[in-house]
Amino acid sequence: MSPPVDLARALQPRVPSPLQEARDDRFERCGATLLLKRDDLIHPELPGNKWRKLALNLEAAAGRAVLTFGGAYSNHLRATAAAGRLLGFPTIGVVRGDELAHRPLNPSLARCAADGMRLHFVDRATYRAKGSPEVLAGLLELFGDVEVIPEGGSNALAAQGCTALGREVRGLTDVAAVACGTGGTLAGLAAGLESGQRALGVPVLRGGFLGEAVAALQRDAFGGEAGRWSLDERFTFGGYARTTPELDAFAADFEERHGLPVERVYVAKLLFALVTLAQEGAFAPGTRVAAVITGTPDVPAGPSA
Repeated sequence: MSPPVDLARALQPRVPSPLQEARDDRFERCGATLLLKRDDLIHPELPGNKWRKLALNLEAAAGRAVLTFGGAYSNHLRATAAAGRLLGFPTIGVVRGDELAHRPLNPSLARCAADGMRLHFVDRATYRAKGSPEVLAGLLELFGDVEVIPEGGSNALAAQGCTALGREVRGLTDVAAVACGTGGTLAGLAAGLESGQRALGVPVLRGGFLGEAVAALQRDAFGGEAGRWSLDERFTFGGYARTTPELDAFAADFEERHGLPVERVYVAKLLFALVTLAQEGAFAPGTRVAAVITGTPDVPAGPSA
């Protein structure tokens, strides 16, 4: 069964997502305003940047099976599996790590399987080489005619899909900030903004590789640099999916202040970064800062943004 041509009609995402002011004294003291771009409300099973990154990729698949990659707790795998169930196309998840190490399945992978995703486990060395012609050829030989989407869903189509995020905040904010895993959301967000606005990315992984990744995505998607963007790499808190008592305390306090459940892997680090920057005087008086809320705490985390 092929998915409907009109994916928006089939999935009914809530777009544009709401933009809400969050009264916060830490921003008010420097004359800035904090806004929350509630992408977590877009769809219950494809929240945040999942809808934005997957939509054009699913249109390109045109009903063929979709093969993609992720770790044992990947929310990208979960979103792809859910889309397959909702739209009626097969999905294959290439999972990092030996199968025996993941049996019994954790709740995230179990949900993928329940949604009909075929799970294919590969050792870590093979997974690291997942973009090589040899590994891809082996997967295509095994699974046949499939649409291949990279880990986290970040490719040129994903970046193009995320331009809508930038367009939705045109004229409404001066800085649009997002937590970053693989860079696709930032690449598209920056491209969708208008002159005078800028995008800020807060990486949640260590390594210093993200700048080139975003630039490469923009070259593939738009033919070159698009929009103003920068990265602040100080807020990884030790690496992907790692936290500290300080970050946990900050997230709990933010939840109490604003009544917003704070996802810890991405959103907590983004909000911590923005509060720190406000306290450092990085935002001039009158600056409107929009934090893109890309996920919810009840969705297990996997590299995505």
